[in-house]
Amino acid sequence: SVNWRENQFDIDINGDKFKNFTNSLENLNWVNQLKTGGTSDQSLIFTSPLSNVAYINGTLPANKTTTVSGATPNPPLELGLEIKNWLKSSGIDFNGKVITNSQKLVRGEKVLVMPKENTFFTFESPTLDKIVYWFLKKSINLYGETLIKTIAKEKGKEGNFSEGVKYLKDFWVSKGIKSQMINFADGSGLSPQNYVSAKAEVQALLYAKKQDYFSEFYEGFPTQGNGMKMKSGTIKDSKAFAGYYKSKSGSYVFSIIINNYEGYGASEALYKILNVLK
Repeated sequence: SVNWRENQFDIDINGDKFKNFTNSLENLNWVNQLKTGGTSDQSLIFTSPLSNVAYINGTLPANKTTTVSGATPNPPLELGLEIKNWLKSSGIDFNGKVITNSQKLVRGEKVLVMPKENTFFTFESPTLDKIVYWFLKKSINLYGETLIKTIAKEKGKEGNFSEGVKYLKDFWVSKGIKSQMINFADGSGLSPQNYVSAKAEVQALLYAKKQDYFSEFYEGFPTQGNGMKMKSGTIKDSKAFAGYYKSKSGSYVFSIIINNYEGYGASEALYKILNVLK
């Protein structure tokens, strides 16, 4: 599988008119039901994996250019098309057609096997600490989903969710966290089936603090609205913060989770509690 440009595209839209795309998105057909109105972005882009149809609706301000993001339906195809255009711009003839194995599967065709001796370009990945930095800093869920699969593959298993989350749970149990306090369903924490107790989070953070990579790990923690360096977590009716804090009275490792919270201001409510540590 291929992740390309974080599997995302951006469109500059003025009113209800498309102005500029960050990706080529060739052969993608648009159903545009945008309307102008209001003062903020209230639009949504819907795409399906491997589909050649994209749907956008909602409202955008009139006479103003707004950047709207959507999910790329076929990232490997986009990568292939960009390589094709790069070859042409470099003066290299390209008369073939870009096609992905996912497209061949949809058509019921036999998938292609990549030749082992056909490498013409190698691009090195950023180091793991750089990937984790942005994963934590910007909550790029795609990175989490990819990391959980990569962990499984690196451990000699199938690179899928079930093997990845099994290894992750077994790892933390081996470090002393009770199995009843953790459950993982994905790599990003977006599923309601994920649950980790506050105590388990603190145990994991304490473990990380003792590792050689801690300084790089800690750098990824964003500074929140109350000035504390901590990672947030959010799904419907739930909010959580976990991190490290050093004050005049001592150093703290903390986790606080609020569930089934209805209404606004969950972050502010938790800030008031955490500010006691200051």
